[in-house]
Amino acid sequence: MPNLSIVDFNIVCATLGGFITVFGLVSYLLKEKFYLSEALISTYAGLTFSPHATNFIKPLQYANNSEQNLGIITLYFSRLVLGVQLVLAGVQLPSKYLKTEWKSLSLLLGPGLCAMWICTSLIVWAMVPDITFLWALAVGACVTPTDPVLSNSIVKGKFADKNIPPALQKIIIAESGANDGLGYPFLFLALYLIKYTDPSAHGASQSGGAREAMGLWFGETWGYTILLSVVYGAVVGWLAKELLHWAEERHYVDRESFLVFAITLALFTTGTVGLIGSDDVLACFIAGNVFTWDDWFRLETMDDSLQPTIDMLLNVAIFMWFGAVCPWHRFVTNTVIPIYRLVPLGILVLLFRRLPMVLTFHWLGMIHQIEDIRHALFVGFFGPIGVSAIFYLYIAREFLADLLPRPDAQKTDEAIEIVVWFLVICSITVHGLSIPLGKVGLYLPRTLSSAISLERTSASQSRAREDEARLASGTQQHEQIGLRPLRRRLTSSERGPVLASPSSISWLPKSFVRAGRHIVNDITRPRGTTTQDSPRELSKKGERNGSVGQDDEPRVLSISGPTDPRPIGHAVKRNQEDGDHLSPRVVVDEPDSKPGSGTSTPTGGGRPFRSIQFADERVRPRTVPVYGSGSGTASPSARKSEDG
Repeated sequence: MPNLSIVDFNIVCATLGGFITVFGLVSYLLKEKFYLSEALISTYAGLTFSPHATNFIKPLQYANNSEQNLGIITLYFSRLVLGVQLVLAGVQLPSKYLKTEWKSLSLLLGPGLCAMWICTSLIVWAMVPDITFLWALAVGACVTPTDPVLSNSIVKGKFADKNIPPALQKIIIAESGANDGLGYPFLFLALYLIKYTDPSAHGASQSGGAREAMGLWFGETWGYTILLSVVYGAVVGWLAKELLHWAEERHYVDRESFLVFAITLALFTTGTVGLIGSDDVLACFIAGNVFTWDDWFRLETMDDSLQPTIDMLLNVAIFMWFGAVCPWHRFVTNTVIPIYRLVPLGILVLLFRRLPMVLTFHWLGMIHQIEDIRHALFVGFFGPIGVSAIFYLYIAREFLADLLPRPDAQKTDEAIEIVVWFLVICSITVHGLSIPLGKVGLYLPRTLSSAISLERTSASQSRAREDEARLASGTQQHEQIGLRPLRRRLTSSERGPVLASPSSISWLPKSFVRAGRHIVNDITRPRGTTTQDSPRELSKKGERNGSVGQDDEPRVLSISGPTDPRPIGHAVKRNQEDGDHLSPRVVVDEPDSKPGSGTSTPTGGGRPFRSIQFADERVRPRTVPVYGSGSGTASPSARKSEDG
């Protein structure tokens, strides 16, 4: 007799796979119509499946009921996601972006990060009771870097394409990728000072004083952690680029391995830098940027969906895990900070952590990508706190494990966990709901006003028709009097079914019914149409014009796909001097290339095409008409001249 196998592995696979499947069925609707981020949905899905709700996912049980093991799992999971995300962030940037935009990046990564760190630490120091300023500096350092995972949700998609200029998108990606690795100096400056000079330790601090703390900070943090990771990431990225060029020129690499090369580079960099104990997060970003220093790999993989697919899977998995392991109950029941202080703390950090710094830079005109006040408000508000904050949280707790016998360390370890987790949840929720709530606030007054004006217009027209009907009935009153006894009322079966209309809903005003209809039509409207191009309006236009053609038919929303689908490994041009031998690559440019930039854009719509012909793909012979002959196949010389 078969037995049920209710084990953790089966439950986790069923839960994770079922959620991603259901989310994928409505992903376009949620992300492109409602502007909801996958991080927000995944986090609260993880809460739903966690021990706090349905108890499908049991993180503590997977860690052998050890809080320390659970923290190690979360730390390594965050490292993996950050490593892959930062390599992909470096790949997304144009050629030599760190070199061309070094002024703007140096402002954001230098004075900008310092201002964010000090502002956040001051707010934490003011709101958390009985905490020293050094401990507040450690808490503020964890949430200072902006998160590259959550930043992707606001610089990609329909909203970003319509409202965020490309230059602003690139500077957000570059800043969120670089400042993740630069959180180490801020965190370890506070931790070293706590370890060697904290006066609240009551003599329990280790000997050495400020001199020992600053020596370790400059030597280990800046020298071994930061500088070594930058050099190592640049060397690995350059070697990977040259090796991939060499393999592609000789047709040694196939299509699948070529597309997944950036992911494997992220795994290799994360593992090797982790082995030597340096900053693997910063090394991954530098490696990804140097890997596409000549823009070759980025252009070749511009329209491929493998990297965004892996990106989406990692995002959903990590935020579901965060929703499951987050200490939700400790936000209310803890001995560090009450909830009436914790909520204002989250609001103040989201408002003043980043916004004053960006507004100051914009007022001084120091960052040319921020063109007006709307861009400054957007960049200042959308500084999300996410995976990187959890990463630094467990780095700090790992460092503080040696100091836990100290009473101040035990209390501050709990404070750091509660405050950082709460700020991460606040950022995921507020930044995930800001765009849809902003859209509702923008469209709802306009929709209500248009619905009220339509109701007034229809009411005035109905009154005019009633007056005309009353006049007409007065002139024919004698006929109506004579015919009235001869009429009989129609039964309900003879009248037929009565169609429901907004006016038939007596318990709702017409304005709300019309507003609801406009909102639903705006949500369900296909991309590329306006509010006047709904199916109802198109059919009305066709009836008024007296003809219904193909252009007047209602538009049906189809499954979203690539805007420019084409097979990988496009046939390339042939070199005249090499005969029929395929050239290794052809220099192409982006669609927005400008004339005179030194690069070429293929003809036929101005879109880039793949220049690589993989060894496992066959080249179909092209047939061109040969004038003056009856054959449709061109000779090799004709093909060569036509291709050349």
